[in-house]
Amino acid sequence: MSRRAIAAVAWLLLLFALACSSALPPPPPGASQAKSSGAPARQPGPAADPGATLDEEVMVADGDPGPVPVTRADPARGGRLAPVTIVVFSDFECPFCKHLGRTLRQLEQRYGAERLRVVWKNFPLAFHKQARPTAEAAMAVFAHAGPKAFWAFHDAIFTADERLSPEVEAAALRGAGVTPGQIQQLVQQSGAAKKVDADMALAGRLGVNGTPASFINGVLLVGAQPAERFAEIIDAQLAAAQALRAEGTPPEKIYAELAKKNFAPPAEEPDDAEEEGDGGVVHLVPVGDSPVRGAETALVTMVLFSDYQCPFCRRVTPTVEKLRAQYGDKLRVVWKDHPLPFHPRAEPAAELAREARAQKGNDAFWQANDRLLAGEAGLDDAALEAVAADLRLNVNAVKRAVASHKHAAKIEADVDLADDLGAQGTPHFFINGRSLVGAQPIEKFQAIIDEEIAKAEAMVVAGTPRAKVYEAIQKQAVPPAPPPKVSVPPAPKGHPSKGAAAGKVVIQVFSDFQCPFCARAAATMDELIKAFPGKVRVVYRHLPLPFHPEAQLAAEAAMEALAQKGPAGFWKMHDLLFKANDASNLDRAALEQHAASLGLDAARFAKALDEHTHRAAVEADAQAARSAGITGTPGFVINGYLVSGAQPLAKFKKVVRRALSEAN
Repeated sequence: MSRRAIAAVAWLLLLFALACSSALPPPPPGASQAKSSGAPARQPGPAADPGATLDEEVMVADGDPGPVPVTRADPARGGRLAPVTIVVFSDFECPFCKHLGRTLRQLEQRYGAERLRVVWKNFPLAFHKQARPTAEAAMAVFAHAGPKAFWAFHDAIFTADERLSPEVEAAALRGAGVTPGQIQQLVQQSGAAKKVDADMALAGRLGVNGTPASFINGVLLVGAQPAERFAEIIDAQLAAAQALRAEGTPPEKIYAELAKKNFAPPAEEPDDAEEEGDGGVVHLVPVGDSPVRGAETALVTMVLFSDYQCPFCRRVTPTVEKLRAQYGDKLRVVWKDHPLPFHPRAEPAAELAREARAQKGNDAFWQANDRLLAGEAGLDDAALEAVAADLRLNVNAVKRAVASHKHAAKIEADVDLADDLGAQGTPHFFINGRSLVGAQPIEKFQAIIDEEIAKAEAMVVAGTPRAKVYEAIQKQAVPPAPPPKVSVPPAPKGHPSKGAAAGKVVIQVFSDFQCPFCARAAATMDELIKAFPGKVRVVYRHLPLPFHPEAQLAAEAAMEALAQKGPAGFWKMHDLLFKANDASNLDRAALEQHAASLGLDAARFAKALDEHTHRAAVEADAQAARSAGITGTPGFVINGYLVSGAQPLAKFKKVVRRALSEAN
């Protein structure tokens, strides 16, 4: 079914739900939203009353709702007038939603309630059997006891060690002040099912087809993305909100205005469109020396990017086995490692499987692969050693391989390829180069495989040897797009830099001393210099963001350290400013303490800050960033290639290798 069809069905559900709402009891007195005094405040919910309902009136947004409306029926955490709102469509049983829940809490703590509001919308997935009843229970808790109780329920589920179950839900209900015995009556009284239907209908209209999906002032971000990726968008939206306020836009209208500007409507699709594919585009996906299961003469090659700790990768494994049995020598499967950064045991498991192959060949790899994906014994060190022993591998050699990351280069190459192809999550399949995302039903795979077999058989009839079919298909494939490029002039002479003075790769880092992600990226730059000795030079450039009140003066303090003590003085001040990573480490008193610890001339330092001696230099850096379209921090320009955010080291290595190959 296409997204358009899903949206139509969802819309009918909403109409039906609203038509039925007249049969529900009216909300009790006090259930309507209190008038705002204009100051940022917690989003009010329905009254804490046993008879409170999520009725039609509560589910309608006040004023201009924008494309992603927020209503009084939506649990929210943060100020109603916060300049940035994240509306997250989520599922209580989805492990990626659970991971995102922790990320959102970090962001809430970083930005505070006056700058960031998080709004919950329900999107329980059909194959998560517990998700729908838990969503209804959550909405009933919200209607009965208000937002504080809802978030207590939400946090209890997302911080639980085990997956969602009736027992986990019951414990969360008790933590929210509701007994499990009450919940069915509360669900019926509150109209919680209607609210879940309305959320799902809205998700369909917005083009949401998986969880989690977050709209940041209307900007869609799919999946459990790193906090840095969210921060990049949030920072840009804070700046945009500040610009609207300067133009006279009232605070209560900023969210709707920015959401209208940022929201991109889902593209219309033909009814027979591939829901999770990419329209039949053939991508360039080399097999290389990756592990292969199946005949070299197979007409269809299915390349799988997977993660041993991913529950969806495990779920799709039986489907892959059924396909191998069904298609026999017409299908071969190629494994590519894609351990996700928030799965800490995925990379050690990949090391084990690679070491099994190194010791005993391809068959041993697939035996290890099957055991690891079964997931029966976990992926801790003891479990990995048990697998190695059962496969009669050299266990000590396996332990050394895991500890030393012996096969990291090959695993990293697979991750780089996944990044090139836009395969951000797992599992991700390329069937004769055609993309299919996720643990899809077997029929999705069969439809593409059958089409590709027909094409391949025609190629064979036309004279292509069976063993050369995939190679011939790949010759016509679309290569990965290179990283984006921007034009940024070199930093002025004497600007602070470190690494190789004559390095062929120059990384201009646009940074803000009050940005915690910039602090993390600074450590990554040191690792990058070590990874490419004599080849990389890192140049620091300033981009103090306007909503970080201490960042500007801190930047000027660092430049005064450069003026007095040269590059060594700058980098020492740089490290001190990033060390504590909070505003108290950057206020005027702290800056003067840092200057004293570095032996700077106190009077000269104070005068430079008082007279803003280095403001022009800082502003020149910021203007260079803005001219290149860099509005958030950290931003990196690597020989012209743009990398945004505090990305993993592997991402920077890939871009540096590209830049080096071009420089050579």
